[in-house]
Amino acid sequence: MNCRIYSRKRSRGEEGASPSAPWNILAKTGFFAYILWRGVRVSSMEVRKSSSSAVISLAKEAEIQGSSVSLGDPKNGFFSLSFTANDMELWAGISPPDSSKDIITEIYVEDMLDKLNVIYGVKWDAIYDAINTCNLDRKPVRNVLMARGDPAVNDEAEYFELNPALASAPKPAGENGRIDYKDYTPFVIVKQNQVLARRRPRIGGREGKNVHGDSIPYRIIVAQGYFSGENTRVDDRYIYSDIHGQLVESKRVLSVQNTLVIKSGVSYTTGNIVFPGDVIINGPVSDGFKIYSGGSVTIKQTFDVTDAVAKKNLTVAGGIIGRGRALLKVGDTVKTKFINNCRLACRNSVYVTKEIIRSNVYTMGVVDMAERGIILGSSIYAMHGVRAKGIGTKSGKVSRIHCGIDFTIVQEKEKYIEHLKRIAVMLNQMRYDYDKASDTEDGRAERLRLKAGIAKFEKEQAKISAGLSEVLGRINSDENAVIEISGNIAPGTFLEICQVGFVVTETLHKVRVTLDTFLGKLVPQRMEE
Repeated sequence: MNCRIYSRKRSRGEEGASPSAPWNILAKTGFFAYILWRGVRVSSMEVRKSSSSAVISLAKEAEIQGSSVSLGDPKNGFFSLSFTANDMELWAGISPPDSSKDIITEIYVEDMLDKLNVIYGVKWDAIYDAINTCNLDRKPVRNVLMARGDPAVNDEAEYFELNPALASAPKPAGENGRIDYKDYTPFVIVKQNQVLARRRPRIGGREGKNVHGDSIPYRIIVAQGYFSGENTRVDDRYIYSDIHGQLVESKRVLSVQNTLVIKSGVSYTTGNIVFPGDVIINGPVSDGFKIYSGGSVTIKQTFDVTDAVAKKNLTVAGGIIGRGRALLKVGDTVKTKFINNCRLACRNSVYVTKEIIRSNVYTMGVVDMAERGIILGSSIYAMHGVRAKGIGTKSGKVSRIHCGIDFTIVQEKEKYIEHLKRIAVMLNQMRYDYDKASDTEDGRAERLRLKAGIAKFEKEQAKISAGLSEVLGRINSDENAVIEISGNIAPGTFLEICQVGFVVTETLHKVRVTLDTFLGKLVPQRMEE
């Protein structure tokens, strides 16, 4: 039987439609429905009296057991009630009466809520729908929200909140979706003018109410915000970075440092290092890790190079180990103890205190090894000269010393030469095919195609040859470059200044090699003791 019985006017804070008057029922449903409503109304009054003691018992039980209670009898149905924390919500599970002739009345539910002092935020529509479902379908209804209060809104002062994108660095995925921990870094690197934090406006406090209508006071919260520090600026909305660098937070103060200091070495704990400013590494650099610095790099132990770029200076207290495949590019000066099995390109001078072994060193300055450094089995391109104790050994791999030339132009020359070689191979093949083409209609067409291709490549060959000639005219950069050796130069060593060279045939001791531009040859001069 689908009917609703309204017994009283709802108090303030209750939700749902207003109760229908008997005359509205009579007008809408007819006389017989009105008689039915009156009959249920009378029986409901009897139910109210009979269930009053059960509801009082329920209230007492709720006080004893806490936030959850079960109520029910075969005639009125069964209720499992639960209050959430601070009595902010009342939830119920409702089961129908045992007998199909009995129903759950709304009067019973209203009395139950009154005895439990649930007077605020009552969800009458949800309650009526649940009761009707139990009465009509004769099956339980779970998770019925019977009342909900209003939570308090805390008073929160304005503060700066950290940019969520800077909270942690994402872990990059490599092949097959696997994380490449070499590309993962624990350092937070920011760009100039990047937003570091945003201002959160003040939130005014507001009291709340629980389902009993009790006021819930709001709290005054002082948020742990962030403040602007070194190399940052602030306006009405944001904190910005003034420079490229590492974001550092100390005692809620955000600062940006143009120097990245790594207290340990470079390994899987740090990942590859990519930083716009100076980098200082107190420990060793493990093999397989890359370093890119927009400033200078200082390493206080051994540098195991795989791939590294320093836009300014490189200083290594230990030595540089390249394992044959390493490429190291430096925009200014290099200072280290030794260079082993490495390729190094430097735009200024290279200073080494001990040895350069099985390496290729390119510099637009000098290679200065003072009076103790030795060059073994290496190729050196030093624009302004070389100073060392010795070059090579009698039984070791031959070393090659090239001075007075710009190695960048040498590399450009080599590219031109490689291009000319490829064109020469293609021209020879096309000329061979041209001569072998048959004197048929298809052969004549093939000859026309090959002739056009040959003309095109000959034109390109002439253009590249002209470019190579221009490069060769600029390759010599310092006719005054000097090779100065305070010890021995081993036989087999190749010495060159401005593309004029010779092979040492016997040991040279304490010599100073210069270029005689008039004679067009190198002149070794004995150095004074």
